[in-house]
Amino acid sequence: MAQQTQQQQPTTEQREITQKEPIAAIATPIGEGGIAVIRVSGKNAIERVNRAFTGTDLTQEKSHTVHFGKIVNKKGEVVDEVLATLFHSPRSYTGEETVEISCHGGVLVTQAVLEAVLALGIRSAEPGEFTQRAFLNGKMELSQAEAVADLIHAKSQKAMDAAHQQLEGRLGEHIKKFRQQIIDATAMVELELDFIEEDVEFANKEQLKELLLALDAEIDRLLDTYETGRLVKHGVRTVFIGQPNVGKSTLLNTLVGKDRAIVTDIAGTTRDTIDVDWSYDGLLFKLTDTAGLRETEDLVEAEGVKRSQKAFEDADLVVYLKDLSRKGTPEERKEIGTFQKKAGDTPFLLIGTKNDIALEVEDERMAYDLKISALEGEKIEELKKLMKQRALENKDYDTSSLLVTSSRHREALLNAQEDVQSAIQALEQGMTGDFLSIDLRAALKELGTITGEITNEDVLDSIFSRFCIGK
Repeated sequence: MAQQTQQQQPTTEQREITQKEPIAAIATPIGEGGIAVIRVSGKNAIERVNRAFTGTDLTQEKSHTVHFGKIVNKKGEVVDEVLATLFHSPRSYTGEETVEISCHGGVLVTQAVLEAVLALGIRSAEPGEFTQRAFLNGKMELSQAEAVADLIHAKSQKAMDAAHQQLEGRLGEHIKKFRQQIIDATAMVELELDFIEEDVEFANKEQLKELLLALDAEIDRLLDTYETGRLVKHGVRTVFIGQPNVGKSTLLNTLVGKDRAIVTDIAGTTRDTIDVDWSYDGLLFKLTDTAGLRETEDLVEAEGVKRSQKAFEDADLVVYLKDLSRKGTPEERKEIGTFQKKAGDTPFLLIGTKNDIALEVEDERMAYDLKISALEGEKIEELKKLMKQRALENKDYDTSSLLVTSSRHREALLNAQEDVQSAIQALEQGMTGDFLSIDLRAALKELGTITGEITNEDVLDSIFSRFCIGK
């Protein structure tokens, strides 16, 4: 059954470049700009493009050369003046024969050049198809291919740094090391099984146990980076909560530098959650301004309060705002205590707002993390630093750290770790080598799904569907 749904991917050294039917797509964002790039890749791509290119015979030119000319349509009409860059197989992004056509960057002219190319019997590329071909031709591992999409979609400097690390193959290096350790262990166990009747022992059980224990610890260390990796890749889900009209919308607008949320003196102005992306010091925060927490007969506002509760439950960072210009009530103090308790391990900040018009008599029972005035810009920089500090609290991160950012990779590592732990348990219980071999091969399979040594079509379709057309 497993052999029907999985395929073993050959190594880069073993793999021959497969030249598939030529495909084409616009590889740059649609819009007005200096230039646009149309990528063409596949069997006889250069010869096909040459039929619509005037200026030089592209089929006679060397790889990695650039040539000026014109693209003409089937009627012989000039569509645009272009530069054609040639990449002969296997020295291209996909490993296939490739042409990149640089034309003027207008929407209409770019589309006209693409249509002239498609008229040559070249089909439109699917999302991620160029990168999928690069993976299938051994130009990159699967984890590196995923990093291409992460790099494209990165919304912060730290997310970009994490994608670059994966694109450089650092995660793949770790996984290959893990797999080699398991392969060595499996080989010794299965060799022993081949000579079971001769009662020959090839595997030192203590050494094997030590190897598996060390591997378990190494996988564990990598898994510990996932929570930080998730925050870096997807952003810190930050929710502003508090009573109506305490300054949540004003603070959100101050942080993002524009009027994203409506601000009035009327309590209940914010009737739904408002989500805004905001980047600070390389880290993405996904800010959520919530409806004021209160009982209300207004059905729309009540739904907003319900969504505020949901945003609180999903948050990575909770910022509770207390209006310093209003005297605190026992009910409000109780509410703050309840939210702090419900937050559990989620970082919780108690921020006093409207400090520019604060009451002279302070409530000493309130332990504020910071007192600010969003309207006056007072202590806003301190708040930004505090938000980042709390968001990454107890999380090891620096630019050199290898992070697991993909939930798919995390699941595969967890499954592999479970198999390794099962093999350790089998060793401790003195079980026979065939049981050990099953666990070790299962771990090997799980790790192989990360780098692409083992894949199935559903996984590939899911991964490459995230890509934009042209990449």
